[in-house]
Amino acid sequence: MSERVLRGSRLGSVSYETDRDTDLAPRQMVEYACPRGHRFTVPFATEAELPSTWQCTLCSAVALLTDGAPPEEKAGKPPRTHWDMLLERRSVDDLEVLLTERLELLRGAESGGRKTA
Repeated sequence: MSERVLRGSRLGSVSYETDRDTDLAPRQMVEYACPRGHRFTVPFATEAELPSTWQCTLCSAVALLTDGAPPEEKAGKPPRTHWDMLLERRSVDDLEVLLTERLELLRGAESGGRKTA
């Protein structure tokens, strides 16, 4: 008989435990405000650290905590340009030498490639 009971059930996807006689962790409702005017609440455990930002449930914008301080700005590195990476590998004097060598090669190829009649 026990084989017939388990045959039709989806083991692992459905819990057969009941919620009776269990105590949930104490909760607090935290309110967030979206820049587009939406206000919504999110439940958190009372001992949880509250995030200062949360994604708006209606428009997916970044909503701020209404009772908290504004989020701290993260100090980011400025973007590195191609010129910055080039200067890490070579000095300006080295680059000037390379430029003059290349210009001489190009000028030599231009004059050598032309035939005068």
